[in-house]
Amino acid sequence: MTKADLVEQVAEAIGPGITKKDCALVVDGFLNAVKRALANGDNIEIRGFGTFKVRKRKTRVARNPRTGDPVEVPSRSVPVFKPSKHLRSRVARLDEVSG
Repeated sequence: MTKADLVEQVAEAIGPGITKKDCALVVDGFLNAVKRALANGDNIEIRGFGTFKVRKRKTRVARNPRTGDPVEVPSRSVPVFKPSKHLRSRVARLDEVSG
């Protein structure tokens, strides 16, 4: 699903009272709010959907695939998403349907 598909589905869910252009502004506003919060190190919790967090990865030693030499990879912050139990159970139903 692309952002355009998401805008289309939101517009359909709201109904004829809003244009796709207005829906695109709402979707962009939401995504920008998520980006800003994560850039500030804040967590975002959406009940029934999941939690967006910033997690700190530790410094580690990796190997250069070409030479095999060890290379130190510095610690860094990365965004992560943890789905809610509700979302995990809905996705797990795909296995029941296809399996």
